[in-house]
Amino acid sequence: MGVVHGHCRSGIDPLIMGNLRRIFLISVPYGWLLLLFLIPFAIVLKISLSDAALAIPPYAPRLEAGSGLKGVWDLLTRFDLENFVFLTQDSLYWKAYLSSVWIALVSVVFTLLVGYPIAYGMARASDEWRPTLMMLVILPFWTSFLIRVYAWIGILGTNGYLNQVLLWSGLISEPLVILNTNLAVYIGIVYTYLPFMVLPIYATLEKLDHDLLEAAEDLGCSRLQAFWLITVPLSRPGVIAGCFLVFIPVVGEFVIPSLLGGSKTLMIGKVLWDEFFSNRDWPLASAVAVILLLILIIPIVLFQRQQQRQQEAEQ
Repeated sequence: MGVVHGHCRSGIDPLIMGNLRRIFLISVPYGWLLLLFLIPFAIVLKISLSDAALAIPPYAPRLEAGSGLKGVWDLLTRFDLENFVFLTQDSLYWKAYLSSVWIALVSVVFTLLVGYPIAYGMARASDEWRPTLMMLVILPFWTSFLIRVYAWIGILGTNGYLNQVLLWSGLISEPLVILNTNLAVYIGIVYTYLPFMVLPIYATLEKLDHDLLEAAEDLGCSRLQAFWLITVPLSRPGVIAGCFLVFIPVVGEFVIPSLLGGSKTLMIGKVLWDEFFSNRDWPLASAVAVILLLILIIPIVLFQRQQQRQQEAEQ
């Protein structure tokens, strides 16, 4: 009996410990998601269903904490989406959404055109140079994001360094107007989010088997053909990941269009800021934020599915 009992204990304890470890590992990310996403989103959703009011905070909630089932019933009986309906009636908001998506898409294209050659060069570099090149890509993150954006004001301004160099070289006869235009916004976004495009592409290209390229060249392909037929398809997972990592935050970008784009650049992040802090209309601003989140859920879900497919392919 003692032998059987000891055998059962030795068989059950590892199973229990394994289940506890599994539960702990799962609970950590889900607890993080609950604390930093679901609870804040529930608060924003509650404010979006409230009425604007001259108070502190500037809204009148329709469901008070501790109101119980009666409060929930009152909310359901008086439930309406007037803040969301207003977003569809005022062209400012849906134009801001469309403009944000368009600017994000164009920024993704520019970032990909700049980032892919950098990632390819890093992957083709010798082993002793790769850590240095990686550090140069990550180096901008060592300084403040706001300071880096402010630096572009001094570069792109009418009397900025770029115009001074172009005037000195004789390429232009009068200063270019770049600041407070969409071009300045694209430059700022590409510069800021370039590492998010370079790193996943580099991670994919680094694993590329170069013997495939040599085999393609032995079979008669030129270097350009081998690059297009072998390198580009195999680097597709990194390209997709980089595009999502750039697109998702750029849609809601506020700092770059505010500092570099001026009043002519219409993005939903600026509209959201104005509604919260200038107009003090928290319910409407919360409705704007909820719609923005719903728009971003689509690329987030697609990105997660792509990552899952990549992991399954690697296994």
